Amino acid sequence: MKMNITKVLLLLAAVSGGVLSCKPKNAGDASASGNAQKAYVAPGKYDEFYNFVSGGFSGQMSVYGLPSGRLFRVIPVFSVDPEKGYGYSEETKPMLNTSHGFVPWDDLHHTELSQTNGEVDGKWVFGNANNTPRVARIDLKSFKTSEIIELPNSAGNHSSPFITENTEYVVAGTRFSVPADDANGDVPISTYKQNFKGYVSFISVKKETGDMDLAFQIELPGINFDLSHAGKGKSHGWFFFSCYNTEQANSLLEVNASQKDKDFIMAVNWKKAEEYIKAGKGRKVKANYAHNKYNEKTHTATSEMKSEVLVLDAKSLKDICYFIPCPKSPHGCDVDPTGEYIVGSGKLAALIPVFSFDKIQSAIQSKAFDGEYDGIPVIKYDAALYGEVKKPGLGPLHTEFDGKGNAYTTFFVSSEVVKWNIKDLKVLDRAPTFYSVGHLCIPGGDSKKPNAKYLIAYNKITKDRYIPTGPELTQSAQLYDISGDKMEMILDFPTIGEPHYAQAVSADLLKEKSLKFYKIDENSNKYVTKGEKESKVVRQGNEVHVYMTSIRSHFSPDNIEGIKMGDVVYFHVTNLEQDWDVPHGFAVKGAVNAELLIMPGETQTLKWVPDRVGIFPIYCTDFCSALHQEMQGYVRVSPKGSSVPISFSLGKTNAVANK
Repeated sequence: MKMNITKVLLLLAAVSGGVLSCKPKNAGDASASGNAQKAYVAPGKYDEFYNFVSGGFSGQMSVYGLPSGRLFRVIPVFSVDPEKGYGYSEETKPMLNTSHGFVPWDDLHHTELSQTNGEVDGKWVFGNANNTPRVARIDLKSFKTSEIIELPNSAGNHSSPFITENTEYVVAGTRFSVPADDANGDVPISTYKQNFKGYVSFISVKKETGDMDLAFQIELPGINFDLSHAGKGKSHGWFFFSCYNTEQANSLLEVNASQKDKDFIMAVNWKKAEEYIKAGKGRKVKANYAHNKYNEKTHTATSEMKSEVLVLDAKSLKDICYFIPCPKSPHGCDVDPTGEYIVGSGKLAALIPVFSFDKIQSAIQSKAFDGEYDGIPVIKYDAALYGEVKKPGLGPLHTEFDGKGNAYTTFFVSSEVVKWNIKDLKVLDRAPTFYSVGHLCIPGGDSKKPNAKYLIAYNKITKDRYIPTGPELTQSAQLYDISGDKMEMILDFPTIGEPHYAQAVSADLLKEKSLKFYKIDENSNKYVTKGEKESKVVRQGNEVHVYMTSIRSHFSPDNIEGIKMGDVVYFHVTNLEQDWDVPHGFAVKGAVNAELLIMPGETQTLKWVPDRVGIFPIYCTDFCSALHQEMQGYVRVSPKGSSVPISFSLGKTNAVANK
């Protein structure tokens, strides 16, 4: 069997190499045919959709307009961002706190828009941290990260953050099984089968506020959980995960985790899990994890360390989890708009299996099982199978739906998107991508009501698509018009980081709700300065607090003296503007931190420790007016023990002194 797998891998590599070795004849068809006109958005006109795209190894989330492909914003989530001061300002540093301490980088793979009744509602978008397992919630009024919760008992939070149809839960499965947090982790890696466990986390979301809480976890066999989607409609109350490495290999997984012809799709009855919790069947387990929140009134984040989590054992509670065989090393796991069909995509499979929710339920009732896997019932393949899409392509990964009875699947190796009919499982159309496509997105394509006008493919490799930029080329998204029977490529555009999953929502649902500015009267930051007359400099031992305002085009104060070596200086800057799109920046020479970027009506704090005696300029880093260059000032730093008193000024020297 090892030889067969090796041959398969070599064949896939050869095909992939062939795909990338020369430029396809139709590489320029989008523009040559005039289809590119469909993607043109004239100056002053708005795009139809917001496209929220994962930033992959950048740890950020990017926002593009569709159909233009224009980049509108990069939302900092799990990584520090010098452009906006996220993770640098004292107010935002707590957002990146974890049980490992301050973590300034992570790997964001998937985005998920909140839903109500199975339809995108435009309230929030969620993102996952793959490396240090976390889930974030971004507020779509402010386009800021509002909350981050760490996941205990987890490693490699890849199967995340997928939601139920009313956003009751955000669900996450661990990619790497490891010993539980409350167990002795100092065990030989070779004892994987005995000591390693997998966990699936259910994070509850409050309907009105969006506040998250780690409601419970399910303990499972030590395998790898890849991707997932919730049931909807008739299958609401269930969740479906792709699983691989059922061999429980711990070395050279490309061979040793590809031995079996089938791995699993796992079906989870979360409604039944809730019943067991109410019946007291869960156990509280010691755990150490961070829960971070950003307050829009104080403009300040807080971090709380939690100490326990509620766990259900799937082995002893036999009717909450079931395995369904799925060929071969499954990656994507997708549910159609009706909730009846569950599509598994085996990376090494030569077909696409489609499972029926009704047949799964019948199989459970009749106990059509093929034994158990580590205590979990295994439903017979044929008992759950609706049918198979034959010879669809090479390397199937992910599927989205158009709400018209059709599915669209990406094929990584043969670099194409394939359209097929869910009922008769017949291939209807093929469109090439350039190249090695991973995820795809149809607006609302994982909801009950897709908006099937566009499809976006997210590609890993872009040889010959763009001008070269050294050893690494940009990642790429490609836009297709799917309003007709045939897919037509109309645009490709570069993307931030490595795009994985993405979701899109109608611009009309968000743009009128967008926050214009923070009302200065409602600013309750501890260090807010609501007018220039309140600006001051206060010494508290070796700490110096500068209560500063910014407005076009000056700071108050703009000259500060009396800072000494050994002091720690906090610049608390309040942007007094009450107008849309007038942020101000703030920077001081020699700061080892980044700048601040302060929104209208907001307060942010920069911590600065002077490292030498001298004069240090301060200035606005964000162009704000014709006199932006004049928006500057100076800070004087004197030797330790100096008798220079604290003083500050605006417009005339030493107007006020405050000791």
